[in-house]
This record gives sequence, structure tokens and C-alpha cells, in this order.
Amino acid sequence: MTERRLGEAAEGDLMQRGFARRDIARIAAVFGAGAGLAALAGTPAWAQSAGRDPDRRTRLRLDANECWTGPLAPGAAAAAEIIARSNRYDPAGEREAFRAAVAAVEGVSTERVVPWPGSSDPLSRSIVSFCSPSRGLVTADPVFELAGDTAKWLGAPVKRVAMTASHAHDVRAMLAADPAAGVYYVVSPNNPTGAVTPVADIAWLAANKPADGVLVIDEAYIHFDGGPSAIRLATTRDDVVVLRTFSKLFGMAGMRLGYLVAAPTLFERMMRYDGGMQSWALPMPSLACATASLGAAGMIEARRAEMEATREETAAFLAKRGYRTIPSRANMLMIDWRRPAGPVGEGFRAAGIEIGRSWAGFDSWSRLTIGSTDEMASFRAVFDRVLTA
Repeated sequence: MTERRLGEAAEGDLMQRGFARRDIARIAAVFGAGAGLAALAGTPAWAQSAGRDPDRRTRLRLDANECWTGPLAPGAAAAAEIIARSNRYDPAGEREAFRAAVAAVEGVSTERVVPWPGSSDPLSRSIVSFCSPSRGLVTADPVFELAGDTAKWLGAPVKRVAMTASHAHDVRAMLAADPAAGVYYVVSPNNPTGAVTPVADIAWLAANKPADGVLVIDEAYIHFDGGPSAIRLATTRDDVVVLRTFSKLFGMAGMRLGYLVAAPTLFERMMRYDGGMQSWALPMPSLACATASLGAAGMIEARRAEMEATREETAAFLAKRGYRTIPSRANMLMIDWRRPAGPVGEGFRAAGIEIGRSWAGFDSWSRLTIGSTDEMASFRAVFDRVLTA
């Protein structure tokens, strides 16, 4: 079988950062040939399927932080309209229209906006692009595991830092954990806790980290929060990447679209492993749906308000029954079951409800996605039976 190659520039960069030739071959297998060859090299986190077949007993899925409903109406209409013209890779400049829409809504320059099929791939690519065997990753604990899983696969050191008392990222402790890291990873609102890290703290980390380190800010849940964003840091600095996705509030998880905001020098480094294919090979219905959805401010606010009311009703229900939750600004709650979380999940599964998983070191906690008002009523209806079984 012919060995995949990344090109001289990409391979030279990897060797300069301390990767061995066998490491470069594994990276080339993943970025150049998909899961088939990736399996030969040891499949990394981002090459695995994010989805799985639901349990046959499942009638209600509250496990993956998906939105309880589909795309916003303007987005769905735009996606339907462009299907007839999807014989073209880019029928009428939809990619640039998307970048212009993001720039207008967020107040950023179009040259710093790059669409991507979701945000998981660019997150993993940021680890490959900016970490190395000698330049590691620093994350919070608990946090979305993909960055850490990718760093582990890559052979880069990982430091995990406990949250503050308010469940924010402890940015000073993160810097102290590794003052020379390649990537500092901040998720706000955080997954799985839903807690927000103040933008001032994130800005402090940007200003005090090593100049050649990169701050990656994951804002997958920012639209559920509606509060301040750290996106301005990615417009004024050349060492910050902000990740966004349409998989959450916009109800487009199955349509796979996201984007990043960063200096061109950063995303060009992330693109060179496959010649930019991931950023250019975009499904037109997804792109059109996202562009049309961005301007639906009233609908975004209404969907956020609906989720907030349902989340607070659920948190109050749990508190009344003596179960602690972490104050959340996203469509999730972390619940302390006061017992191993695994059997609790099995109990809900037997009742037809799939709840979220636990995190390492938080064995009595699990994450619950906030669904629709009716879905959460169904959750409450079986709650006492499951917890007393």
C-alpha cells in the first residue's frame, strides 16, 4: 500500500516540532485517507464516528446536548431551496456569503472567518497543529474530552486543571500547570458543566501565556448563554482561535457545520494537512441553512428563552428532591446522584430515556441534556420510579 504524504511544508513543520517519521505517517493516514487507513495507524478521537445507534428501548434522547427541535425556519427554507442547485460545488458564492454573514453578525473581518463541517475536526487539528511531544495541552477538568484525547493520541503531554469554586476555568492555575504549553483550551459555556468563564479571565490568559502558544476558545454553547463572547480576542490577536458550531441552539447537529475565527496564519497551518479540503468541501444545504439562520435574532432569543425556562424548571425539580446541580448557562445540567452514576443511567435507559455520561473523576455525576418542555415532563414522570428502584 502506498504511504500517504502530507507535503514537504507540513512534514517539515512536524519534524521541526519533534515528531518522528512514524508519527508523521500516522497523521498523514488520518488526514489524507479517512478512517480506513486511520485504523491501520491507531484510530484517533476525531476519526471515530461521533454518533452511535441508540438503544432500542430509547424513546427520549437527553444525552448528546442536541437541540430538541430542528433548524430555524429561515434556515430550513434556504436549505430546501438550494437543493435543486447543489449540482454545483458552490452555486453562487455561498461560502463567501456565509463568511460575510458571520462577519456582519459578530463584527469581525471576513478574512478571519473560515467555515468547517462542525467544530470537532478543527479542534483536533488545532492540537496537531500547535502541540508536539514537547509542547503540550492544558485543559480544565472536567471538560469536553476531544482535545485531550487527540493530544494523548498525538503523544503530547496533557495537564488537566480543576475548576474554580464557581466552576469557571482557573486560568492562572492553567498557566502555572504548564507555562510553555502549545495549546491552552477553554470551553465557555463549559461542557459538561454549562458554567461560564468570564471573558476578562480568558483575556488574561491570552495576555500572559507564552507568545508562541495558542489559546483555543470553544464557544459551541455561546448562543444558549447569550452573554459576552471572547470572539474579539481572535480579531485583535494572532494567537487565538475561537470555535463555533451550528449543532447546538441552531438545531443542525446532523447537518455538520461550524466555523472558526482566527488569524489567517493560524487556520492556514490547520489546513495544510489536507490542502484545505475540509474547509472547502462543504454541503451546500448546510451552508445555506447556517447563513439564513444567523440573522434570525428574534428566533434565536426565543429558542434560548424556551431552553432557559425548561432548564430552571428541571433544576428546581431536582433540588426539591435533594439532588445537587451545577448552575448552568447552556442546554445541560450536571447532576450529583450521590451514588455511582452508571446504574442511574441504566435505570433511565430501561425506562426509555437516554441521559448523558459521566466524566473521569466525577463518578457520581452525569450530564443531562435539556430537551423540550414535554420531553422534560416525561423525564420528571419516571424520575422517582428510576431513583427508588
